Amino acid sequence: MFRLKPGIKSDPVKRWNLSERVFFACGACHILAYAFLEAYPEHGFQAVWIRPVEGFTGNHVFVSDGKTAFDFHGYRCKEALIAHHWAKGRLWWPGWDGTLVPLPQDVLISEAKSKTYDGLWLREPGQFLHDALPRARAFLRRFAAPPDARREPLSRMGEGQG
Repeated sequence: MFRLKPGIKSDPVKRWNLSERVFFACGACHILAYAFLEAYPEHGFQAVWIRPVEGFTGNHVFVSDGKTAFDFHGYRCKEALIAHHWAKGRLWWPGWDGTLVPLPQDVLISEAKSKTYDGLWLREPGQFLHDALPRARAFLRRFAAPPDARREPLSRMGEGQG
């Protein structure tokens, strides 16, 4: 989780010029999740929205197969990702809390479909300064394919790459 300086999210040029990790942490995490699901449909991952309780900020979308999670950090266990997000949220906003909401893949790239989830509003890839999907695909290529839980433990999968 990152906190941007005021005004960056509302300035398309400044937002686009963020580093890859910050760009995919602060407002384009859902595009990265979509690129992951598109690239690895056979691995059983699903998008998950961390939805802050009313009155708080700190939304995030990641993908998980129930044990392993992937977001701008790379691979790690789902519980570690959630614990990190909750710890940061509570550090920056006392009383912060949230819920986990599964999302269908098509919601990740549709503003209209995202708005059918109470409190969710996601930009489409083309609603950034440039199409964000090619950028997400390129960032995703920095990481290995998802670990196969039956053959390769997460600890050997380049956890925290990127």
